[in-house]
Amino acid sequence: MRRLQGFSLARRALGSFSSFWRDRRGVGGVEFAIVAPLLIMAYIGAFEISLGFTIARKVARASSAISDIVSQQTDINKTLLDDMKHVAKSIIAPYDSANYALKITGIQVSGTTSGKVMWSRDQNGATPYAVGSTATVPAELDAVNAFVVRTELVVPHELLLFAPNLASNVNTINLSKTSYYRQRFGNTIKCTDC
Repeated sequence: MRRLQGFSLARRALGSFSSFWRDRRGVGGVEFAIVAPLLIMAYIGAFEISLGFTIARKVARASSAISDIVSQQTDINKTLLDDMKHVAKSIIAPYDSANYALKITGIQVSGTTSGKVMWSRDQNGATPYAVGSTATVPAELDAVNAFVVRTELVVPHELLLFAPNLASNVNTINLSKTSYYRQRFGNTIKCTDC
């Protein structure tokens, strides 16, 4: 009799488990609980990537625009070079460019990839490269015996929603672009007061 009761109890437990296994009422909720965080992370990641590419394009455009403006001059001065930071900020707007680094350098190229710094200026009005120091230019520029304007722009981009507590050392990415433009008129661009 006890054996029969044990068998009956096991049969009821198996029947309950079997009905639980066949019951599909909560499957949608469980699937949603598994898939929703992955979809949210994919959405946030796509947003971060598209925002990063947009800012990177603006940084490249600002660097090229500054080189283009300076390379069209026959002579420049500190005031013109210092005003280039406003060009960079206006192109990068509406994104934050508070801690950017801008270096504008005039290079007299003598060899295929090397030349001498004639003048340089950064966003703070300092001279980042000493006059007469050696500077390199890309070989594909083909600027032998020419004057080249090099603009280096670095803008730190803070990741907005990329798990701030998960990766504390990856909250900022430096987006940078270096542009090289040959002078448009004459053989050199002189800085009158550098």
